[in-house]
Amino acid sequence: MNKKISQHLQTLKDKTTLLTKEARGMFQGARFSLKDQVFFAKRLSFLMNAGITAVEGLYVLRDQAATKSHARVLDLILVDVTSGQSLAKSFAKFPRAFSDFSIHIIKIGESSGTLSQNLEYLAEELKKKQLLRRKVVGAFIYPALITVATLGITAFLLLYLFPKITPIFTSLNAELPLSTRIVMLLSVFFQHWGLLVLVTVALFIFGFSVALKRSPRFHLLFDRAVLKTPIVGTMLQYYNIANISRTLGLLLKSGVRLSEALPITADTTKNLVYKQKCIQLGTVVDRGEKVSSFLQKEKKVFPDIFSYMVAVGEKSGTLSKTLVYLSDMYESEVEDFTKNLSTLIEPALMIFMGLLVGFVAISIITPIYSITQNLHA
Repeated sequence: MNKKISQHLQTLKDKTTLLTKEARGMFQGARFSLKDQVFFAKRLSFLMNAGITAVEGLYVLRDQAATKSHARVLDLILVDVTSGQSLAKSFAKFPRAFSDFSIHIIKIGESSGTLSQNLEYLAEELKKKQLLRRKVVGAFIYPALITVATLGITAFLLLYLFPKITPIFTSLNAELPLSTRIVMLLSVFFQHWGLLVLVTVALFIFGFSVALKRSPRFHLLFDRAVLKTPIVGTMLQYYNIANISRTLGLLLKSGVRLSEALPITADTTKNLVYKQKCIQLGTVVDRGEKVSSFLQKEKKVFPDIFSYMVAVGEKSGTLSKTLVYLSDMYESEVEDFTKNLSTLIEPALMIFMGLLVGFVAISIITPIYSITQNLHA
């Protein structure tokens, strides 16, 4: 260990009491994104494979930390590790930074003497999860942009362009087309109450997000409703099954018992429907029942092919390999869905955009055309 690292560690040790009581409480809620976790595991594995000790590797990563909170978390981990604690035990003190899945993979690596290999393995698996999440999020970006653009153009026509033309229409004292009268009413309404509508929508979105975070029952009902949504629900079902299969399969492959792996899998699952099923499955396994027997009763959540393959894996004693295979299969299904989603939604969005903007445009053009016809007459 070089002199610079030794001096830094000595400074940290001199502040151990302050760090463990004040700073630990302050930075215990620090978040490491999936990207940050991939970066951390990959770089630490690379450094250890190059012959650098875990302590030296942590110091190098601490020096390269993107934020002060990340640097402080690594400082606290350095204090723990140099005091004799295991890396996994120290990580467990930061539940929002490192998932239970990551902690168990690191714990197994420490106990078996294969920490660098396990960190590399962890980085690869987290990277797969990150790519899968990006594909799902990316599938909704284009529809969202089209929707926002459509609403923006409509708002421009109603609030800026149409009010400038309305006085001309009203001064003629002629009967206006129905579409024009509807747009005039909407324009007047949004001119007077638009701000209130905007505030109401913002409050609704805020209240909805708070309810999702604070009310598990509401969150559960929302997740159930989303899973029943045509097309999108199927894609999210496959996404959750892929994540559950990969996490559970990798934990079993690493030597974690099924009864221990299921609660960890539940903790890493954000969808409360699947989280609930993983917890229930853990109870079933504790009673000595088979995983496949539970899955066959939950056909609305787990497809028949999934429960059938799990049953085959249980009979052959290759459940971990079967689950990893299933995760790859469902990840490819999600990839196909994300590729096809824009193809399916794009025509509907373009029709919606054309009808909405076209309706407003016709409402403006029709009276103008009538006026010019009367002038020529």
